[in-house]
Parts: sequence; structure tokens; C-alpha cells
Amino acid sequence: MLPTSVSKFKLFDFSVEINYKNEILAGLTVAMTMMPESLSFAILAGLPPLVGLYAAFIMGLVTAIFGGRPGLVSGGAGATVVVLIALMKSHGIEYVFAAVALAGVFQILVGVFKLGKFIRLVPQPVMYGFVNGLAVIIFMAQLEQFKTIVGGQVVWLTGSSLYMMAALVSLTVVIIIGVPKLTKAVPPSLIAIVVVFVMVLVFNINTKTVGDIATVSGGFPPFHIPSVPFKLDTLTIIFPYSLIMAGVGLTEGLLTLNLVDEITGTRGNSNREAVAQGSANILNGFFFGMGGCPMIAQTLVNLSAGARARLSGIVASLTILVIILFGAPVIERVPMAALTGVMIMVAISTFEWASFRIINKMPRQDIFVGVLVALITVCLHNLALAVLVGVIISALVFAWESAKRIRARKYIDDKGVKHYEIFGPLFFGSVTAFNDKFDVINDPAEVMIDFKDSRVADMSAIEALNKLTEKYKKSGKKLHLCHLSEDCLTLLKNADEVIDVNIMEDPTYRVAIDR
Repeated sequence: MLPTSVSKFKLFDFSVEINYKNEILAGLTVAMTMMPESLSFAILAGLPPLVGLYAAFIMGLVTAIFGGRPGLVSGGAGATVVVLIALMKSHGIEYVFAAVALAGVFQILVGVFKLGKFIRLVPQPVMYGFVNGLAVIIFMAQLEQFKTIVGGQVVWLTGSSLYMMAALVSLTVVIIIGVPKLTKAVPPSLIAIVVVFVMVLVFNINTKTVGDIATVSGGFPPFHIPSVPFKLDTLTIIFPYSLIMAGVGLTEGLLTLNLVDEITGTRGNSNREAVAQGSANILNGFFFGMGGCPMIAQTLVNLSAGARARLSGIVASLTILVIILFGAPVIERVPMAALTGVMIMVAISTFEWASFRIINKMPRQDIFVGVLVALITVCLHNLALAVLVGVIISALVFAWESAKRIRARKYIDDKGVKHYEIFGPLFFGSVTAFNDKFDVINDPAEVMIDFKDSRVADMSAIEALNKLTEKYKKSGKKLHLCHLSEDCLTLLKNADEVIDVNIMEDPTYRVAIDR
């Protein structure tokens, strides 16, 4: 019997209540769902299947103990592996290990310099495009399992081989869809793999297995320095892959962390998670792991099983190690059709179908960004570039829309002072429209600019105020600024040598700042 008592203790600065039964069962369930995905992603990248299991063990254990929050599950994820496919094909597995280790260094630097907060800059349309593109890549990759090598040529399966492969894949998909309607006690993907595995053994069906792809030795992850030349040319080759992998891993990982925060009503530490991810990937590079990041599906499985502490992640990773050490002969006989069916369902569940339901309600620019990110992801297999392009375009669109919102209400009071009440942010994009609001030549001797409903945001705005001040000064007129927020005043006071203006100290109001 599993212990059901609940105890409270402090583990690496997280004080949590642990239900041992929930944690252990959740860990076992996560291990069973992670194993087929890790194998499939490794095979997808052309890596030995065991490399995927090593990554699941190393990533899971390190991040469970040292990561940014309890409940988050990491492993050999497809998002990061997809990035390395081209490197594997062009330079081989040793360069992959070197790239994974270097990616870990980048991720640690992000955590050390506390840059994890910038994940907030990824807009929702970019995430829709990113996730949808990733789902398409995973699905398209499964079509490779319907091919074989004949006379040195890669050709599609035909005849009975094709029909049997399609039937077993379809059976796997049907089981995964149907089992949750009967029970949720056991992961449906695990049941599907077991059923197809037993059928192939009992009926002696001739179909492709994991052992046909590569031999799985069942040893402990060995220490191994990547066999690559230690010179600048090597760094030039692996640098872009490492940078992209680090970016993709952190993007998916920190977004998953935010999701867990929402579900549990607690708050994790994004910078600590970045350091843990980086440390795990460095170990992956030196212990035959393909690298990885937090996995959304396994994290949700973990939370739905009642896990809220770090113990479930530790149990999951140790379970995978036991499978590696003692289950190699069984793993080699797992039908590829079962893993293909699992990955097809992963692709289907990964796709954001909600994006189709709300597409008619989204602004046109958001639709364009989402589609563009998905196309870049699918066509270039460069997830980090896709996200970067999406963020840049979204930022430009936002800047353009914000620039059009600058307005001015003008009036002259009973003392003959002309007032300009500014609405909207004053920044580089709105400077031109801002300058067009003023009539320096025809304005009276004293002018007041009211920023109660505006904000001076950057140096372009300060320079605009400087030039405006010079124009009024040359015309022999006096300019006042009022109702500036505290941060705006700081910007202006730091520009004493640039701007000569009478700043009126008014009660400050709060603006959106990063705490």
C-alpha cells in the first residue's frame, strides 16, 4: 500500500504539503507517458532511441530538484529536438551533444542575468502560430514511418506492409481517443502501446520495431566529452543551433511555468527555472542526452493526477532510469506503429484548435502574425526565428497603432495661457504627430503642455520636447510641462543638459512598471 499521509516540509526554498500517494502515482504515470514521446522524438531526429530516454531522465531529475517550481515536468521535448534535426543530418551526433551543452550555457546566462521576465513579450497570436507550426512538424515527421529502404532508395510502403502499418497506427489512435471515456486511471497512450505490442507478439505480425531503427543498450548514462574539434569553426557551426535551442526551450518552458502558476494559484521563479534547464542541458551534452525542456502535456498529466510537489518529478525520472537499466530488451520490440500513433495524437492535441474558432474575432494583423509564424516554423524548422519574427512584427504593429493615438486638446484660459492637453503615449513612433499639434508662431507668450493623460516614454520623446522648447525660446515664449508621472520626471531630469524647460511638480500617478 502506498502511504497516503500528508506532510509539510521545506525543499529547496519551497514549503509544500506532500500527499505521497498522489505524488508517487503521478510520477509513475508521467514516466509512462514520457517514455514513448522521448523515444519517438529521438527517432524523429535520427538519434538512437536511448538518447531520448537519457534526456528524459536527466532533464526530469535536475529540473524536479532545482527547477523554478514544483509540478513542472521536463524531458526530451520535440520543440527543442526539431531544432537539431538539420545539425544531426549535416554533422552527426557528436555535434548535437556539443550544441546541447552550449545551449545549456546560454540558458544559465538568461537565468543569472534575470532575463526570464521577457517571456511576457510573446503575444498570443505568436504562440498560436508557434504551437500550430510545431504540431504540423510533428505530424509530417510521422509520415517517414510509412517509408522503407529498398535498394538504397527510400520508398513508400506498399501492399500488405502499408495496410498493416496503417491499421496498427489507426488502432493506436482509436485506443487513445476511446480509453479516457472508460477510465482515466491509466494513461491512454500507455494502454495503446501495450495493446499494439501484445497484438504484434501474439499474432507474430511482421512490422517495424524500435530495434529495427537502433539497438537500445540498457546502461547508465556514461560520461562522454563530445568528439568535436575544439576550434572556432566548430563554434561557428553549433552556435546558431545552440542559440535557437536555448530560445525555444526557454520560450516553451517559461510559458508552461506560467500555465502551472495559473492552475495552482502560486508563483514560480522563471530565472531559477532557466538556470535549472541550462544545467540539465549541459549534463545532457556530456551524458548522451538529446536535451529538452518542460513538457506541457506531461505537466498537465502530473497536475491532473494531484501532484503539487517536486517528488512526482523525481519519481518519474527515476522510473525512466529503471526502465533504461532493465527494460532494454522490451523497448527494442515496441512496434513503431504504436509510437507513430502516439505522436500523431500528440500533434493533434498540441494544435491550438481554438485559434480557428476565434479567427473571425481576431484583428487582421494578429491573424497575419499567427499564420506567418506557423509558416516559418513549418518551412524552416526554426522555431526561435519564427517567434522572434512574430514578436518583432507584433511590436511594430503595436507601435504604429499607439503612434496614431496621440491627440491634443487645445484652449486658451482667461489669463491668456494656451493649454495643450496631450492624450496618448509620446515615444519614437508618435513624435511626428506630436510636433504637428503645435502652432509655435501663432501661440501666445505662455504655453502649457499637460501630460495628465500621456507619458514621456523614451529619449526620442525627450528630444522632441527639447526641439519644441528651442522653437518656443527662439520665439520669445515660455513653455511649461505639467502632470508628469514620476518616471517621466526622472527621464527629463536626467536630460538637464539637453532640455531647458520649466517642469511643474504635480502629484504623480502610477504607470505600468515591472516590479
